[in-house]
Amino acid sequence: MTAKLRGEAGQAFPIYVVMVAGLLFLAFAFFTVGKASALRNGAQGAADSAALAAAQQSRELFGAPFYASLPGGTLDVFLQGHPVLGCPAAHSYAAANGAKIDPPVSGCIASPGGERDEISVKVKTLKPVGASVVPGMKKKFANGHATAVIEWRCPKWRSVDYNDDGVQDQYFFLCRGQMLTISPESPPPWSQVSKILFDVHLVDS
Repeated sequence: MTAKLRGEAGQAFPIYVVMVAGLLFLAFAFFTVGKASALRNGAQGAADSAALAAAQQSRELFGAPFYASLPGGTLDVFLQGHPVLGCPAAHSYAAANGAKIDPPVSGCIASPGGERDEISVKVKTLKPVGASVVPGMKKKFANGHATAVIEWRCPKWRSVDYNDDGVQDQYFFLCRGQMLTISPESPPPWSQVSKILFDVHLVDS
């Protein structure tokens, strides 16, 4: 009787080993899938922050040419032809979030559009998923893509030349229900009015 039990135990042992090995494989596979998913989320977060940073930096750089356009009444020219120069910030923010703009040059594209500019970025994580029981994951990187817009918020505005000397002395902007007055001779700090004049946000890409 004892010998029979020992024989059955001996036969069951290989099955037990296979079951344990299978469970371990599944555990490592699920871990890899989870790690890859987290990496993809991280890549998308890096892309979002990079696109927003690029748009915000571009808005900051609008200050000097925007104010320069006011005295001579060339604001329309500025709105239709201003440069969008925020891509350096995209590179910095991508790196700060464990990713890089990829490709380095064409991975950040600014598309001036008059009163609505777009900046699109593509990023790739700096680190791959790493060694795994799942084939092909060792050198698998995650990618992210995001687009941010810089949108002019003040479709209704007018200027006044009090002295009839060709120099505009006062501007009045209606920005989505908010009134803003700017005197070109003594304009407020750009940081105080930039968010009223221009909205920055992500869009579906």
